[in-house]
Amino acid sequence: MEAASAQSPCSSEAPGLLSNFMNLLLRIKEKLFTWNILKTIALGQMLSLCICGTAITSQYLAVKYKVNAPMLQSFINYCLLFFIYTTMLAFRPGNENLLHILKEKWWKYIFLGLADVEANYMIVKAYQFTTLTSVQLLDCFGIPVLMALSWFVLHARYRVIHFVAVAICLLGVGTMVGADILAGRDNNSGSDVLIGDVLVLLGASLYAISNVCEEYIVKKLTRVEFLGMVGLFGTFISGLQMILIEYQDIVKIQWNWKIALLFVAFALCMFCLYSFMPVVIKATSATSVNLGILTADLYSLFFGLFLFGYKFSGLYILSFSVIMVGFILYCSTPTRNAEPSESNVPQLTSYGFDNLGLKIEENIQEQNPAPM
Repeated sequence: MEAASAQSPCSSEAPGLLSNFMNLLLRIKEKLFTWNILKTIALGQMLSLCICGTAITSQYLAVKYKVNAPMLQSFINYCLLFFIYTTMLAFRPGNENLLHILKEKWWKYIFLGLADVEANYMIVKAYQFTTLTSVQLLDCFGIPVLMALSWFVLHARYRVIHFVAVAICLLGVGTMVGADILAGRDNNSGSDVLIGDVLVLLGASLYAISNVCEEYIVKKLTRVEFLGMVGLFGTFISGLQMILIEYQDIVKIQWNWKIALLFVAFALCMFCLYSFMPVVIKATSATSVNLGILTADLYSLFFGLFLFGYKFSGLYILSFSVIMVGFILYCSTPTRNAEPSESNVPQLTSYGFDNLGLKIEENIQEQNPAPM
C-alpha cells in the first residue's frame, strides 16, 4: 500500500505537466500565428518585393547601361503620384480639397516632401562612395530613430519584447551582411567611405521622419491626402534638383527601348510601394513596416543570383528566418498609446495595438466581458 501511494503522485503529475506544456504551446500558437499576423507578414513582404524591384532595376541600369540618374527615377514616381492622387484631392469637396489643404498646411507638406525626396536621393547616392555592407548596416539606424520619433510624436509606448524583437531583426541583418562578405559581394568600396556613411545615416534619419509623418497622416487624416501632397511637392522638389544636379548625366544617356523599359519598371515598383505602404502602416505601424521590409535585400540577392551571378550562402536563409522571427514577435505584442491630456483632468492611458486584428479582438472582449 505504501509503495502504491508513493507512486501515485508521480503518475498524476506527469499528465499535469504534459497538459500545461501543451496549453503553453497552444497559447503561443494562438498569439503568434493568427490570421491577422500572417496577413501583416504577407503585406510587409509585398512591400519588400516592391523595394526589390526598385533595387534590381536601378542596379541593372547602373551595371548594364552605365546610367546613374536617381533623381530622374524618383521624379517619374512623384509625377505618377501627382497625376493620380493630387488630381483626386483637387476634386474633393470641403476641408479635403487641395486648395484648402494648401491654405492650412502648405509649409508642413513642403517639409515632408523635402525629407522624402532627399532620403531617396541620399541612400542611392551613398552607393557611389561607400560599400554595400555599410549601406545595409547603417540603413538600420533609421529604426531606432523611428522608434524615438514615434515615442515623442505619436506617443507610442513600447514594451520590453518590442526592443527584443528589434534586436533580433538587427541580428538578422548582421547575419545577412556576414553572408555578403563571405560571398564576396562587398569587394568594391567607394571613393570616400566617410561621405557615403554620413549620407546613409542622414538618409535613414530622413526616412524615419517621413514614415512618422506618414503614419500620423494616414491614421489621423487620409491616405489620399498624404500621397497627393507628397506627389505635389515631391514633383517640384525632385524636378528642380534633377535639373540642377543631374542634367548633364541625363543628356549623356543613350536612350533605347530597354533603358526606357527599366525606367518604367522602376517607376511602377516605386509607385506601388508608395500606394500600398500607407495601407500597411494604417493597419500596423511605421516601425513594424520598417522591420518587415528588412527582407528586401534578401529578395534582391535571390534575383541577383540569376541576373548578376551572385554567390549563394546558407546564411541568407538563416538571416531571413531570424528577421521574420523578430517581425512576428513585434507584431504579436500590444503597445501602449499614451495620448497627451488636453485638459487639467488627469490623463487616461489608452492602449493600442500595432496589429489591426488585435485591436478587433480587444473591442470584442470589451463588449462581451467575462461573467464574475
